[in-house]
Amino acid sequence: MRKAKIERKTKETDIRAELDLDGTGKYAVDTSIPFLDHMLSLMCKHGLFDLTVKAKGDVEIDDHHTVEDTGIVLGKALKQALGDMKGISRYGQASVPMDEALASVCLDISGRAYLVYRVEFPKKSKLRNFDPDLIEDFLQAFAGNAGITLHAGAAYGRNTHHIIEGIFKALGRALRQAVTIDPRVKGVPSTKGKL
Repeated sequence: MRKAKIERKTKETDIRAELDLDGTGKYAVDTSIPFLDHMLSLMCKHGLFDLTVKAKGDVEIDDHHTVEDTGIVLGKALKQALGDMKGISRYGQASVPMDEALASVCLDISGRAYLVYRVEFPKKSKLRNFDPDLIEDFLQAFAGNAGITLHAGAAYGRNTHHIIEGIFKALGRALRQAVTIDPRVKGVPSTKGKL
């Protein structure tokens, strides 16, 4: 079973997450940041992952700690759930049109953490109280703790919500492709014999 359960408690946040890579897209996400909850729910639905997240953080100060620490926890959960990584497809990519926006994610479950983030938001970015710049911080924490190479970009878009939504849907679909077990793959998909 490719499942994980991770807990992280600091003076700033208290986060618990359970992840099942072979799920059906069920989610129960409560980070106390509604926009982040929405994005993680989209990622799970399109990735067909089952995810439960309960996070408490010092959001009265700022959303940053909770967003970043949620990325840390989910990255660790992905790494734990993948186990020895034998038989995985390893690479995944997806482009998602979201109305006027086009977003894409390409990733490699390589054991080498790296983020390339090519996203520009419209000058009038408005998402209620959520700072769109935190998406890069989330993805950096996620990729770093999962040990994956992650390229995320938006070719164009007028609406900040649509751009970010496209990224999270593409992330779910790319992860789904990369973690899929291919019965033809013997061991890990690397000539090094290790990821």
